[in-house]
Amino acid sequence: MNPLSHLIVAPILLPLLTAGIMLLLGEKHRPLKARINLLSTLLGLCLAGYLLYWTQVQGATGSFGVYLPSNWQVPFGIVLVVDRLSALMLVLTGIIGVSALLFAMARWDGAGASFHALFQIQLMGLYGAFLTADLFNLFVFFEVLLAASYGLMLHGSGRARVSSGLHYITINLLASSLFLIGTAMIYGVTGTLNMADLAMKIPLVPEADRGLLHAGTAILAIAFLAKAGMWPLNFWLVPAYSSASAPVAALFAVMTKVGVYTVLRLWTLLFSGQAGASAYFGSQWLVYGGMATIFCAALAILPAQRLERMASLSILVSAGILISVIGFAQPALTGAALFYLFSSTLAMCALFLLAELIERSRSANEIPLEDEGEILPRPMESLHPPRGSNLDDEQKVVVGQVIPWTMAFLGLSFIACALLIIGMPPLSGFIGKLNLIAALLNPEGLGASEGAPITPAAWCFLALLILSGLASLIAFARLGVQRFWTPEERPSPVLRRLECLPIVALLGLCVLLSFKAEPLLRFTQATADSLNHPEHYVMAVLGTRTVLSPESKTAAAVEVHP
Repeated sequence: MNPLSHLIVAPILLPLLTAGIMLLLGEKHRPLKARINLLSTLLGLCLAGYLLYWTQVQGATGSFGVYLPSNWQVPFGIVLVVDRLSALMLVLTGIIGVSALLFAMARWDGAGASFHALFQIQLMGLYGAFLTADLFNLFVFFEVLLAASYGLMLHGSGRARVSSGLHYITINLLASSLFLIGTAMIYGVTGTLNMADLAMKIPLVPEADRGLLHAGTAILAIAFLAKAGMWPLNFWLVPAYSSASAPVAALFAVMTKVGVYTVLRLWTLLFSGQAGASAYFGSQWLVYGGMATIFCAALAILPAQRLERMASLSILVSAGILISVIGFAQPALTGAALFYLFSSTLAMCALFLLAELIERSRSANEIPLEDEGEILPRPMESLHPPRGSNLDDEQKVVVGQVIPWTMAFLGLSFIACALLIIGMPPLSGFIGKLNLIAALLNPEGLGASEGAPITPAAWCFLALLILSGLASLIAFARLGVQRFWTPEERPSPVLRRLECLPIVALLGLCVLLSFKAEPLLRFTQATADSLNHPEHYVMAVLGTRTVLSPESKTAAAVEVHP
């Protein structure tokens, strides 16, 4: 085994070890815990970046890193796999993790207990969900990340946060139950939970058992699509994400992508064109369910008055786009969607962080909010100082400084986020949507031959793609006028450098993607092509052999040379 293959498990073990250290330190030493947390998160991002590089340099089909933690032969033991898709999601998670943590270190990490330990456990669950290669361990990592998200969701208390958090917990517990039921039904039919082994056995399922297989898959899909935010299973998402603290909501921006990733991974593996009678099972449900999600979210974003709510609804629009793309089963469309996923998730993360700073500028001028007041928990209300004040509860000067042209910084950042999410030129959001439209106008999916006519579903999706952008444009323009162009005198809010740094970094990365889009587009297209040929994944996983112990090697030598 290549010693570097041990790095595949490192993104899981690193946050697990760090969370243990946090718990040993207790509730004291908050600055030390913050530094350890930041160091661990940065190291996790570096590991993800190396794995991304490793998968990219290994030839046209990419490299599939397979690691057997228990050293049991596939498909009986735990299997971790890194390929282009999982490595891309690892890097995205690492970037958002670092950004959210930097913002939280300015003030939010002290609003509740065990923030840093929960943050690391959340990262562990996310990394594990992207690396695992069997359904049962996918369930385990889902529960790990959800357990941590329950604590983070309630971080800082507050009536609105607790109320939305209870709904969030209830829905996710129900989804987890459906996850177990669907997994059990699939195991009962196929006798395995390893994804690569399932891809081999699903075409061989007897016709009498195929209905049970499809029923189990549908139940499993409900669990994943509820987490991904597909309509009508997404009613919990907007209240929960809007009520969460800014760094937690920013980290949650990648949570819905876990559901999208899982649907993409399983559907391309288990129900590709090589799945026999089950080929492309559920594709129409994905296409029309995704379009319904886009339509409902676009309608809801028009009357939205709070920036946090608009950011949450924008997540639903992006989720609908990605879910529909999966159902079209078109490699060119999938490649463009992966680029759009990366760019839009960074922009939404920045928007959640920016939302708190913009609302702080309004409360600094004592402007009442439209919605119920408890945006921040009671212990944190002093962080919104009264007009002309810069003191905290202990009457000490708040650490930080007033950044020159603060409102200009907030306004320009808001414009950049809006352009990215709407998909207007010249930023990377426009490049992603433009490539989606180009792929729709050149359909080659679901068995269609080259030059085939565009289907009515594709025309409908194209119209929704444009209309949802128009709805977002109207909503963001109206909110921008209300927040920045009204004639009210607005004092500059107190901002800290750690609060501005992640926003600048995220938007700067999106700008870099706008000028250097071609390398990422080539990578995402290669990822989509690899997903369209699942046999490479299957052969890499099933072809992995265990590492013999010294005693086993001696016994084998004696058997070969008596």
